[in-house]
Amino acid sequence: MTQTQGSSPARSAAGTAPHPVLAHRYAGPEEREGFVRNLFDQTAPHYDRIDRIFSLGTGPGYRRRALREAGLRPGMRVLDVAVGTGLVARQAVALAGDPALVTGLDPSEGMLAEARRSLPGVTLIQGRAERIPLPDNSVDFLSMGYALRHVADLGAAFAEYRRVLRPGGTVLILEIGRPESRLARAIARFYMGAAIPALCWVAAPRHRSGELMAYYWETIEACVPAETILAAMEQAGFAGAACTTELEVFRAYTARA
Repeated sequence: MTQTQGSSPARSAAGTAPHPVLAHRYAGPEEREGFVRNLFDQTAPHYDRIDRIFSLGTGPGYRRRALREAGLRPGMRVLDVAVGTGLVARQAVALAGDPALVTGLDPSEGMLAEARRSLPGVTLIQGRAERIPLPDNSVDFLSMGYALRHVADLGAAFAEYRRVLRPGGTVLILEIGRPESRLARAIARFYMGAAIPALCWVAAPRHRSGELMAYYWETIEACVPAETILAAMEQAGFAGAACTTELEVFRAYTARA
């Protein structure tokens, strides 16, 4: 496990997109939100199966461990941004001890429909990371699982996270990053960029699951480095921003409000 600490940034990260425009997927930044929302809407019924294929069944344990190590405890009020089908929120419910303490936010109605089936008692809201429809200082812990690459503006998203967290509250962002070593990058590119999309196309040939996973890897390869993300967190007012990395790809960003 390696750790990257935040440092004083040289310039504002407001207006920083997590990756450049992928022109073969959408024409410009103004079209990215619609493209991503439609892609997730159409793949939502298959998303949990995609995750099991992708993570080889290790996802639930890793998510719960990450939440616990970041400090999620019973009784805390949690906001899970980009809740999707509820993969992170399910573990948050188990640790917080009461589904009424957990709120999930997602722009995709398709994903929220799936989450409603598996998260009874959890409040689910349609919305974006850059404009969270919750009051200031209303949650103790904010999580986001593998979706930071899909926001439009890192600065705007982190400013909202800081606004809704109570003083001393924790943010945990799970992500997949591009490996640094040549060998690990080649393995990741084959597994995530070729093998997993191919398996998804076989498992659901009439749906866009294969396209989703191909896009997933494209955003990983194009994503800004960890230092840029940490700088954006600091500029939003977070303290102690840090990133731990496992197996060169699994990243957990944490900070305190």
